[in-house]
Amino acid sequence: VFGIIFFDQITKWLAIIFLKGNGPAVVIDKVLRFTYVENRGAAFGMLSDHRWVFLILSTVAIVGITVYMIKWRPESKLAYFAVSFIVGGGVGNMIDRIFLGYVVDFIDFCAFPKIWTWVFNVADSFVCIGAGMLVLYLIRSTIEEVKIEKAKKTALETVEHETDNERPDDGE
Repeated sequence: VFGIIFFDQITKWLAIIFLKGNGPAVVIDKVLRFTYVENRGAAFGMLSDHRWVFLILSTVAIVGITVYMIKWRPESKLAYFAVSFIVGGGVGNMIDRIFLGYVVDFIDFCAFPKIWTWVFNVADSFVCIGAGMLVLYLIRSTIEEVKIEKAKKTALETVEHETDNERPDDGE
């Protein structure tokens, strides 16, 4: 979590130093550029100028996930990394909201201008990747639970069948 926060804050600091007040810096022509944006909304700029709502919701989510991580310690590395990514990214953006009043965004995929028009940051990436990993974990664990239940049911039916075959016939 601390590594994610550090990485996020360093990249935003570099974006402020090198991009603020300048035009986009092209990384890969017509695919990726770095563009300085002050995002005062939620993800991808939605609900601009509602900073206090995001601070409250982010705080509740981060505290809830952190309590989950400490109290129940996920056994799955996938679940553990997923929630770590979400918390690290959430805290990274919360730091911006508290100290700057907005979130610094700078990663700009310009390859698909009619499909993707948003600028985002490292913290957003970690939150999205963490959420995807969490969905993957939930799907995998649900499939595993179904397999275990199916195996239990099959084992119970086998035991019942064997028990029925061992009983003496009442007609003897």
